[in-house]
Amino acid sequence: MTCDEAKILLHALLDNELDAGHAREVEAHMATCPACTAEFAAQREMKRALAGTNLRYSAPAALRARIEASLPQARPQPSRRSMLRGFAMGSVVSALAASGVVAVVLRQDDQQRILSEVVTAHLRSLQAGHLIDVVSTDQHTVKPWFNGKLDVAPPVIDLTAQGFTLVGGRLDYVDARAIGAVVYKRRQHIINLFVSQTASTEHRPPKTQTMQGFNCRRWGERGLNFWAVSDIGNDELTEFVDKFEAAMKANVEG
Repeated sequence: MTCDEAKILLHALLDNELDAGHAREVEAHMATCPACTAEFAAQREMKRALAGTNLRYSAPAALRARIEASLPQARPQPSRRSMLRGFAMGSVVSALAASGVVAVVLRQDDQQRILSEVVTAHLRSLQAGHLIDVVSTDQHTVKPWFNGKLDVAPPVIDLTAQGFTLVGGRLDYVDARAIGAVVYKRRQHIINLFVSQTASTEHRPPKTQTMQGFNCRRWGERGLNFWAVSDIGNDELTEFVDKFEAAMKANVEG
């Protein structure tokens, strides 16, 4: 194990998030590496210092009063005229359904449901022991690991030189089927890149949405759907996707 690989896993070791095999590998490396041992000791000391610090903040009572005052007042009961307008609006909705508008709404609802599942999978991966099935910074180790586990192995690209470190991959489940998740790090932030096969081969340009405090940038390319999810800023996530797409295009053309 190299220092770069060990430093990626030091936080996980400190929080008891590594399985026994990987924990032994990191500990064996630290036994012969003073630099990683010192880094681990510094992180442990910081954790101890933060644990003894009271960071809880209680909002003042005046804030509750201001929030309650800003809430809308109780709405009056609808009049007969407004009820008639409601019935008329129902007729309009029925007409729109006949023209296919409701089908578009249903597709959008389905996309939101899948996005919610993707973000849930990202949250689940941050729990102890759920982030990585294959730990490696080498794309030629991570990509073959997916062979035989999925119908189509996800593209795995090394973006370390561009500031996004490949740390491994795993299988996850979204929309009731197995998909690949390629894991990157930006400083101490995790980026999960979820990849699933789709029948559509058309290019869908990247689009960013926010859910539960996480940014998610999704796009489609060459029969694959992609979702990049992280708590990094939208500009950095956009940079990650742009560099990933450029590298993937260069690999195909090469």
